[in-house]
Amino acid sequence: MDIELSTFASSLVIGAEDLLPKQDTHTKPKMAQQKPIFDYHEETHAERLSRKSKESPFMVFGLAGLASAVGYGVYSFRNRGKMSTSVYLMQFRVISQGIAVGAITVGMAYTLYNNHFNKPRPNAITGNVPSIATPNEH
Repeated sequence: MDIELSTFASSLVIGAEDLLPKQDTHTKPKMAQQKPIFDYHEETHAERLSRKSKESPFMVFGLAGLASAVGYGVYSFRNRGKMSTSVYLMQFRVISQGIAVGAITVGMAYTLYNNHFNKPRPNAITGNVPSIATPNEH
């Protein structure tokens, strides 16, 4: 019985060697011969702003809101009257935080509406749902 088992085991090992790919030791592997191809280039600020504004259009409104808030803050700081600087900055911080929370809430409501309530309805005749590609669907 031991002889039969060892013969069977050796036949499995010999059969496994035939399954392995044979490599020539004189040639380099194919992966080392090929140079990797990267589609990468440095993105300018204008290209990045354009790409980001296409991906999320609310970013443009956010940047415009930021610029207008800073402009209003500088204008009202110069015309604050007898109010101390620390009190003025504290009020401006609270107003800015309120605007930021409001903007996040509006963005979340917009996303919620698009993902859950603005779904295409099936066609009454065919029953098919028209496919609409949304870029921010997660």
